Amino acid sequence: MTVMKTSMRNFFAHKGRMALSAVAVLLSVAFVCGTLVFTDTMNTTFDKLFAATSSDVTVSAKGASDSGETTSGNGKPPVMPASVLGKVREAQGVKTAEGTVFSTSVTVVDADKDSLSPSGGGPTIVGSWNGNDARTMKITSGAAPKNSDQVMVDKDTVDKHHLKLGDEIGVISAVGTHKAKISGVAEFEVTNPGAAIFYLDTKTAQQTLVGESNVFTNVNVTAAAGVTDAQLKKNVAAELGGTYKVQTAKETADANQKDVEGFMNVMKYAMLGFAGIAFLVGIFLIINTFSMLVAQRTREIGLMRAIGSSRKQVNRSVLAEALLLGVFGSVLGVGAGVGLAIGLMKLMGSMGMNLSTSDLTIAWTTPVVGLVLGVVVTVLAAWLPARRAGKVSPMAALRDAGAPADAKAGRVRALVGTLLTGGGAYALYLAAEADKAKEGSSWLGLGVVLSLIGFVVIGPLLAGVVVRVLGAVVLRMFGPVGRMAERNALRNPRRTGATGAALMIGLALVACLSVVGSSMVASATDQLDKTVGTDFIIQSDSGQLVTPAAVKAVKDTPGLERVTEYKITEADYTTPDGKTLKDTDITAADPTYATDLQTKTVAGKLADAYRPDSMSVHDQFAKAHGIHLGSKIKVAFKDGATADLTVRAITSSDGLIDAGSKYISTATLAKYVPADKMPLDQLVFASAKEGQTDAAYKSLKSALHDYPQYTVRDQTDYKEALKDQIGQLLNMIYGLLALAIIVAILGVVNTLALSVVERTREIGLMRAIGLSRRQLRRMIRMESVVIALFGALLGLGLGMGWGATAQKLLALQGLKVLEIPWPTIIAVFIGSAFVGLFAALIPAFRAGRMNVLNAIATE
Repeated sequence: MTVMKTSMRNFFAHKGRMALSAVAVLLSVAFVCGTLVFTDTMNTTFDKLFAATSSDVTVSAKGASDSGETTSGNGKPPVMPASVLGKVREAQGVKTAEGTVFSTSVTVVDADKDSLSPSGGGPTIVGSWNGNDARTMKITSGAAPKNSDQVMVDKDTVDKHHLKLGDEIGVISAVGTHKAKISGVAEFEVTNPGAAIFYLDTKTAQQTLVGESNVFTNVNVTAAAGVTDAQLKKNVAAELGGTYKVQTAKETADANQKDVEGFMNVMKYAMLGFAGIAFLVGIFLIINTFSMLVAQRTREIGLMRAIGSSRKQVNRSVLAEALLLGVFGSVLGVGAGVGLAIGLMKLMGSMGMNLSTSDLTIAWTTPVVGLVLGVVVTVLAAWLPARRAGKVSPMAALRDAGAPADAKAGRVRALVGTLLTGGGAYALYLAAEADKAKEGSSWLGLGVVLSLIGFVVIGPLLAGVVVRVLGAVVLRMFGPVGRMAERNALRNPRRTGATGAALMIGLALVACLSVVGSSMVASATDQLDKTVGTDFIIQSDSGQLVTPAAVKAVKDTPGLERVTEYKITEADYTTPDGKTLKDTDITAADPTYATDLQTKTVAGKLADAYRPDSMSVHDQFAKAHGIHLGSKIKVAFKDGATADLTVRAITSSDGLIDAGSKYISTATLAKYVPADKMPLDQLVFASAKEGQTDAAYKSLKSALHDYPQYTVRDQTDYKEALKDQIGQLLNMIYGLLALAIIVAILGVVNTLALSVVERTREIGLMRAIGLSRRQLRRMIRMESVVIALFGALLGLGLGMGWGATAQKLLALQGLKVLEIPWPTIIAVFIGSAFVGLFAALIPAFRAGRMNVLNAIATE
């Protein structure tokens, strides 16, 4: 009880100094709990949606995916004849059955040809209005579509794009463009996470999406009273004879959930990873806080020992303070985590993914995980300072406050840090020299961990060297004040090293990712410059295939020298070693593609692969299956005949664009696949006549004005799009890393604040001999700046080393250009100085307000 009373007294006596450490615990716990609540809420939202929208049993075509999304090589959804509906109705246990048609391979535009697709990555769905949808959608205005010139739109899309009844929209599919006017607006009874949904009447949907009547993509079946979904499925499957895919509501919902599960897991674990980084940074803050508090209470602890307190009691007293700090920060962190989750939901809503707070899900495990994690991390972080406190001798009561440095411990620390850093450097070297990416990745991970820990351990030793150099460059110009700031930073290298290490971790990751991102963009740009010999690339950003009508519009564009069609289909391969490879991609293109993409070959000429009954394979495939020039491969085309194709070229796998592709000509594909089964083009390439590039670019855009689902890009546009994609990803990662950097800034503030308290008497004496308040504040600001720059220098140097090593592994995948983003690195370094200035504002202000006489009288 005495230990707890002492701990409580000390905790509340230093409540101001504990506050920043508590904020670090709060932020870290909030990020963990917020992530768990956010992802659980997303799961709940999708679970409700899929459960509500799934009929008891769903029958679909064999070619449909398990989740029901319908895409195929011709851009149309796989269908089944309308006669299936009659057979299903005859199955025992069927209450009702209704045929429907829907597709996600569509683009929907308004009257100005602006896309109505979701901006947050959700699907655009066009389907027939049916009884199953009527269970989950409520018509809020107008009426359901009854003929070909009517369409009903979901309320979220109407609100987002400011649509109203009577507005004309265009539904663009592989069949063509169908125009209709909005006849009604329907609202989800459950939360719509972000899909844009458009309903046509059944006959119109069949013609618009498939191009023929009397077909369905799905049959929705409702069970009669007392019949389970499993029994109904069995009865329906028996009636259909196994020709079609039959799924229960649970199977359909699980398949849909599996589709989004991968995305949500990546988001969840990525965010938890950044929370872990924040926790790691917070550990340094807590260690620093308790180390300084223990040092300042050396005399107090010595007196406690002199009047009978044991080492264990002193140790437990400090750990009890840490326990109080952990509980306090974690409890607030759990509450803040719920708020953070709601904030993330609002943010996702602004990006197009709608999540309702009515679905907010807080599992009992979430606060438990947050509390346990926060408390355990805080207590563990305080263990070393507590152990140090337990070693304070009763004789310390006769000495001034402040524990003497342990020279032996410093030497051991330097040795261990050097060994860890050396081991990390060697692991990074092995990663850079690896021949296989998988092997290199393991060495890279080990190198990152060892070098990071090594730099943290060796930080105090590095502080003595780096701070002197920074002081000579940055501080000496400020005269005596600058020299005092330098000496203050050097006074306790362990403290400076730990404070700098907190900032180092966040900036190391920023530098590493900046190097990797810049190298990816530079490598891709280099590959485009070296290999792409076409001027324009025409494709759909939403994944729609290029229709023959659009291809004709491209070919009819004036000023073009050549147009190349590019298709991808699937086939079963039987290789010379007797192995059969199922559903393997094969790329069919016009012979001009050999000019459009200058792919390096290791044997033969790529142009020969476009000869009749010929093909190319890449070198890794050839090596794995004993293939050489002249080898025969039996290729069974999907929806077509089987061909014996001769290998005329072996391409290099050492590339970025189209790596691993196997090429044939479109003429060879047409020979074995019927015209009505031919896949549509994935892309179309076009090259302008000499001197007519600008005119051809404008003409192409004009020619495809009536095809808003496609985008025309020249090489400059393509590079910019690539750069923007990587830039958006990096910006998101930088935003998540900002949490760790905020915690590191709190560490600098806390260190300076405690340092000011520790030097109260010294500050009073300096003021007494003539140091002005302004000079005092400047000294503390300069000390903060040099600590921040020390952490930045270590972090940026370490991060660039990691990034350069990661690029060596990416080079094995074709990303061969290493680019250091010096503007970003320099901006971060300069920004660190401003971080130091910001962190010092409150400590410097408090120091400047000290009463000189009271400060001198402080023991």
